[in-house]
Amino acid sequence: MSNPSHEAPEQIEEQLQTHTGDEDFVPGSASSGGREVYVDDLDDDSIHPDDVSAIRKSLLFYRVMAYVVGVLLVVLVCVGVPLKYLADDARVVTWTGVPHGWLYMILIISAVNVGRRVRWSWTRLILIALAGTVPFLSFVAEHYATKNVRAKLALVPRTDG
Repeated sequence: MSNPSHEAPEQIEEQLQTHTGDEDFVPGSASSGGREVYVDDLDDDSIHPDDVSAIRKSLLFYRVMAYVVGVLLVVLVCVGVPLKYLADDARVVTWTGVPHGWLYMILIISAVNVGRRVRWSWTRLILIALAGTVPFLSFVAEHYATKNVRAKLALVPRTDG
């Protein structure tokens, strides 16, 4: 079974031309397992093959930051806040809240870095920023952001050499 992310550009173009229905269809991406992937903000601007490596690196950094910020927020809200108000112990709030705040700023910078490389809309970036403030939501936002970037990268023609 072939990996859909390694399809030739001609095959992807053929899928796009023969697909009927939703105009936001993106042929099988690396994260889709061959299923149809719908992406709401793909635009006509294409990604240059030379940018793929930098996009992958910036996506990896964004993903790491999203998980770290998400874990810190979950610990802060689910452990630290109850301990602070029920047991009068603010240590967990201090030790998770401050790092969460600083790392949240790095998360925003990393999201903007990925977003400018793959041409995300400001709406998507704002939603990603807000997701870092709601427990468990940063994991969901990271999943959809990764899915979007991988779908866009699947459309980039491969260069051999």
